[in-house]
Amino acid sequence: MSEMPHQPLLDVKGLRVAFGGKSVVHGVDFRIAAGEKLALVGESGSGKTVTALSLLRLAQNAEVTGSAKLSDARGGANARDLLSIPEGELRGIRGKEIAMIFQEPMTALNALYSVGDQIAEVLELHEGLSARDAQAATVQLLADTGIPEPERRARSFPHQLSGGQRQRAMIAMALACKPRLLLADEPTTALDVTVRAQILELLADLQRKHGMAVLLITHDLNLVRRFADRVAVMENGHIVEHGAVGTVFEAPQHAYTRKLIDSHPERDVSAVTVGADAKPVLEAKGLRVSYPVSRPGIAGWFRKGEFIAVENADFRIAPGETLGVVGESGSGKSTLALAALGLLKYGGALKVDGKGWAVDQASDLALRRVMQVVFQDPFSSLSPRMTVEQIVGEGLRVHAPELGTVQRRARALAALADVGLSEAQFPSLLDRYPHEFSGGQRQRLAIARALIVDPQLLVLDEPTSALDVTIQKQVLGLLQRLQRERGLSYLLITHDVEVIRAMAHQVIVMKDGAILEGGPVGRVLDAPEHPYTKKLVAAALLE
Repeated sequence: MSEMPHQPLLDVKGLRVAFGGKSVVHGVDFRIAAGEKLALVGESGSGKTVTALSLLRLAQNAEVTGSAKLSDARGGANARDLLSIPEGELRGIRGKEIAMIFQEPMTALNALYSVGDQIAEVLELHEGLSARDAQAATVQLLADTGIPEPERRARSFPHQLSGGQRQRAMIAMALACKPRLLLADEPTTALDVTVRAQILELLADLQRKHGMAVLLITHDLNLVRRFADRVAVMENGHIVEHGAVGTVFEAPQHAYTRKLIDSHPERDVSAVTVGADAKPVLEAKGLRVSYPVSRPGIAGWFRKGEFIAVENADFRIAPGETLGVVGESGSGKSTLALAALGLLKYGGALKVDGKGWAVDQASDLALRRVMQVVFQDPFSSLSPRMTVEQIVGEGLRVHAPELGTVQRRARALAALADVGLSEAQFPSLLDRYPHEFSGGQRQRLAIARALIVDPQLLVLDEPTSALDVTIQKQVLGLLQRLQRERGLSYLLITHDVEVIRAMAHQVIVMKDGAILEGGPVGRVLDAPEHPYTKKLVAAALLE
């Protein structure tokens, strides 16, 4: 552990957090020096985010005890305890001396106000700037965080920005008053590898420029390795190990730390031998998807413009094979997947099991049994009002209406057992609701829902990007086992190069709707030819 000054910027002692009398953080101690970067790591539910929120008393209905002393901004000996000072005094500290970047900017930003207005509000409230000066400072902040056309983007609403731009806007808001301490809660989790690298470098540059301390909340150990000075590892509300990043990563002492470090995707897929006359499960030739857009000026009154999301895409997936589709947000990956599922109008040829989508519900019903989908976020893709039995068995009601209630229940339990969920683990499993399960367990429910109709092909849309590293490894292992046992084919949509390397047989690289490069995964990732592929692979290696 690095040497700490006698008067740290923040000194947390005996922090305990409970909800309804049940403790979730148990007597946590840590200190942060001025200008230092401390990472708090652990899986979901370990207490990381609750710890950070409790420092600013933002955890609703939480019972918080202990102390969190913030040193005097003027360099005096008097430190203020964030957990006991009056709410009015704490409001003056939030945003000004301690700022926070929340995990999901789309929910943290107000959808009803422009990004610029939300940043300007902070400057007017804490710095006393006039509306005009605040707007000018806002544009400069957006420019400092690397957002192109900052004046125009300041007038944009959150939904009009990309994921990376929204995160940059959140960073600009957090840094508006030049805080002494920045709490960054999973600031790069949902971002592409190249954007993640940009955001990380931006945070490091701004941290050096302003000399602020950073408390980084994350489950991404590669992020910690690149960014932090010290690391504290949390498990079940306890800090089980802490020290300098190099020391902890090179010689972890606690079993939980070793488990986190060892949790990276591992390749365990069978080779696929495809005969020349083998019928592909999915094949596309010259696939094209476009959207109508408004044209500027008077011309837009008479005719719509066109945005091409996917252009001239060719690919095929053989039985038992995984085709990985990799690229940044906006590259056309998800549009390609939606077209493959028959959910978007498209041009060109697209065949599922030798048949094309008829864009007619009755004709397409048989194809929907062949091809199922697992979405990125299981919490939003599973209805909170439906039980496990209703969710998993829903496909049988559509595709096997001849089955009775007892048969459907038996098939549902079999599908759940296949993905590692049983009534022995979860009594009354079929009567439970999604909120009663962890993120990894919910993703298993989503996979069971897709498997119950015995499909030939699963479309996996970022199936692990919302999961912790240990859970990600488990889910990938499950998908690999199911592929071997059932002969499943996968269309794997992801921005994670390491997931592609672990799962895919073939890979195509997309940018701006076009396929730039494709072929066997080893050849494309180990010897990329296109500059964009080289950039993606290099960004992944940096992690």
